Amino acid sequence: MRHHRAGKKLGRDSAHRKALYANLAGSLIEHGRIRTTEAKAKAVKPFAEQMITLGKRGDLAARRQAIAELRSQDVVHQLFADVAPRFAERPGGYTRIVKLGPRQGDAAEMVYLELVDFDPAARAARA
Repeated sequence: MRHHRAGKKLGRDSAHRKALYANLAGSLIEHGRIRTTEAKAKAVKPFAEQMITLGKRGDLAARRQAIAELRSQDVVHQLFADVAPRFAERPGGYTRIVKLGPRQGDAAEMVYLELVDFDPAARAARA
């Protein structure tokens, strides 16, 4: 029984899982929205929100912690310069999960994991 066992394993060992979280959170910060399975989205959502909270703190120690977790200078710079200031007045709840339905190949439930201020129309106009 899994009494008091927090988190999902997602069929991966701990190093692979940690890399998955870093990659998914980095893509979310970089693009504003990612399409993934519901299980992965639910697993990475708290991790991504912690990274945004580090970005809101904005000090050197927070930046170093974010670099250690996200493993990308470019993503951390975007987090601290662009993403975190947009959520400065928000006390939490920076992301949302929008269900899309089953995937064609294996019927896995697909979702968008997106930042709450994500606007696809504005993103298309910029590109």
